[in-house]
This record gives sequence, C-alpha cells and structure tokens, in this order.
Amino acid sequence: MSEITIRPARRNDCPRLMELVQELATFEREPDAVTVSLQHFEESGFGQQPVWWAIVAETDGIIVGFSLYYIRYSTWKGQRMYLEDLLVTEEYRGRGIGKMLLDETIDIAKAKGYSGMLWQVLDWNEPAIKFYEKYGAKFDPQWVNVSIDF
Repeated sequence: MSEITIRPARRNDCPRLMELVQELATFEREPDAVTVSLQHFEESGFGQQPVWWAIVAETDGIIVGFSLYYIRYSTWKGQRMYLEDLLVTEEYRGRGIGKMLLDETIDIAKAKGYSGMLWQVLDWNEPAIKFYEKYGAKFDPQWVNVSIDF
C-alpha cells in the first residue's frame, strides 16, 4: 500500500466525498436517504459561512476515507466537536486509516480548545463500537435520538 496522507478537505474533493457519503448510507442500510445536492454540500463546507469541516485520507491521489465534523454548543459543556461521519472505504479498512483519521480529528478538537467530541454509532455496528471502545468512548443508552424533517 502506498503512503496515506491525512489533509484538510478542499472544495474539489466534494464529489468524491459525496461518493463516500453514499457508500456510508448504503452500509448503514439507508441507500436512498442521501438527498443533499453536491452544490449544497460544497456551499455548506466551502462557502461564505461554512458549517462543516473535514479531513481526508488520500493515497495515490485517491481519497479513501474522511472525517467530517462541525461545532455544536452545549449549555453545560460549551463548544464541542460533533463527528458527523467517519468512513474508510471498504477496500481500505483494517489498515489503520480510521485510527489516523480519528486521531487527527481529536487533535483538531483539542487544538481548538473544545471541551470534547461526540458522535453516534449504530447499535449493530460491532466493528465501529469495538474501535471506539479502544478510545475509552462512553456509550449513553439514556438519550433517544429525535429529529424533524422538513
């Protein structure tokens, strides 16, 4: 395997990131759930007022994984990083790329002075749960996900 480079995402990475988002949705058994347009995705990350940031894992000029996050505010804890998605494409899993991405994401959160990081994992995704347990992640069964679609 060629060397893996972790770097900030750029606007021209967005088409590939959207491919990986679709791969993640398919893996999570929701292949038709991705409805965001490429234009909206790009503008939301690289427009005048970005609301998300990402880092990518690249080898031989191909993005093989990414970590996409945004900042949320807790009235109890202050600013916290929310990890929206962490994905390594199936062909490249098991090579430490996910660890590289998560480690760099944690480093970014610490460098920016956030009080912590949170995310969600599906209860049936045992490989991801085991991966996060290695970081000492806390799993909270008390809270129920709530959303409204418009």
